[in-house]
Amino acid sequence: MKILQRISSTIPGFGQEETWQAHMDAGILAYRHGDYVEAETQYAAALQLAETLKPQDQRLATNLNNLAELYRAQGKYSEAEPLFNRSLALNEKMLGSEHQNLAAILNNLALLYRKQGKYDDAEALYKRALTIAETTQGTEHADVAQTLANLAELYYTTGKYAEAAPLSERSLVIREKLLGPDDAEIAKTLINLADIYYANSKYAEAEPLYQRSLSIWEKLLGPEDRTVAASLHSLAKLYHAERKYPEAEPLYERALVIVEKALGPEHTNGASIINDLALLHLALGQYNAAEPLLKRALSIRENALGVEHAEVAISLNNLAQLYTLQSKTPDAEALYKRSLKILENAFGPDHFEVATSLNNLAELYYTNARYDEAEPLFQRALAMSEKALGPDHSDVAAAMNNLARLYHIQRKYNEAEQFYKRSLAIWDKTLGPDHPDVIQTLKELDRVRQVLERQADRKGEPLH
Repeated sequence: MKILQRISSTIPGFGQEETWQAHMDAGILAYRHGDYVEAETQYAAALQLAETLKPQDQRLATNLNNLAELYRAQGKYSEAEPLFNRSLALNEKMLGSEHQNLAAILNNLALLYRKQGKYDDAEALYKRALTIAETTQGTEHADVAQTLANLAELYYTTGKYAEAAPLSERSLVIREKLLGPDDAEIAKTLINLADIYYANSKYAEAEPLYQRSLSIWEKLLGPEDRTVAASLHSLAKLYHAERKYPEAEPLYERALVIVEKALGPEHTNGASIINDLALLHLALGQYNAAEPLLKRALSIRENALGVEHAEVAISLNNLAQLYTLQSKTPDAEALYKRSLKILENAFGPDHFEVATSLNNLAELYYTNARYDEAEPLFQRALAMSEKALGPDHSDVAAAMNNLARLYHIQRKYNEAEQFYKRSLAIWDKTLGPDHPDVIQTLKELDRVRQVLERQADRKGEPLH
């Protein structure tokens, strides 16, 4: 995201220049302080003046960009898009299609498209912005590093971890050359790269990056800062994923102490840590320790956000997981259904978050041999995931794998084989051939093929 700053030209007539700039400065200041209502008032007043200028005035293009960025930050995507496009068109007309100033607007519009799920459009804009920045400012400029980081984040969002990692790595190298090893931007970039490795189950690569980022934040901000707590939380989640539970637990607890001291015991940031600490106890089979923590996280979110908020749905889902493990199937089913209803109301019936909730309810039915009830939910979750994320996302492969497991246990071996093969093709690209999910799927596919071969032998038919 980039808010464009002061520019130097003159608006003709009776102090319009000073009035326009005063509105813009006030809008930028309000935006930076999170006062979006005041920012919109100031930008709109400035735009009224800017619209009276010549069509090619730079002030109008800048004004449009900043108002669009404000709308994007508020989630008003339909209002933001035409303003970004108009600003881009004005700049292209005034400056040409390869001017360095275009890169910032292209990045802003690409971020909007990413938020809207228009990933192909976002990718094209990020690549164009990167080309412009490299051509006009050199391959090791700060703007190049930022655009590389933005494109890496897009690939991370769409599950293209193999493409995201080298971009994030390059961004880190550039920033280290420009800023030194201990700058705040370095800490942020380390976290982003670690998140990519974490998502790809490359825990050994992620761990030193999380540790180094934590060290930088502690040095810059002190051991009790909220940013340090967030870094502790990330490292704890990594240890959790690695099943290094003794290392993870004290980090969760330290992060929680910092957050509760800074924000109070009822803040939602604390609820996220409490939730993950509960999941740690869940992984250890410590159900009696997990349950009060899950209920506390749920209570904080309900009180702070309201009973219909999406984060409440997450807490309901996790409590349902506990009840599933305790064989409290009716209680788990009720919570999963409530979670699903909240997400459908919050995001609409076809959103990816709804697909995740559908999958969880289907998994409960699968576990309890209610296969006829599980199948349509798994199918719907797959269709929604493909629509939201595209056909080659790692989460789409997971949805296919769930259907394959269902068909496998139902002895629908031909259907199971097809979904195992499709999930394997995606995971082989996104996760790599040595990932545990790829290895396990290969084993399951081999078992299915052995059954199909025996069936074909009995029938005297060739196996396709």
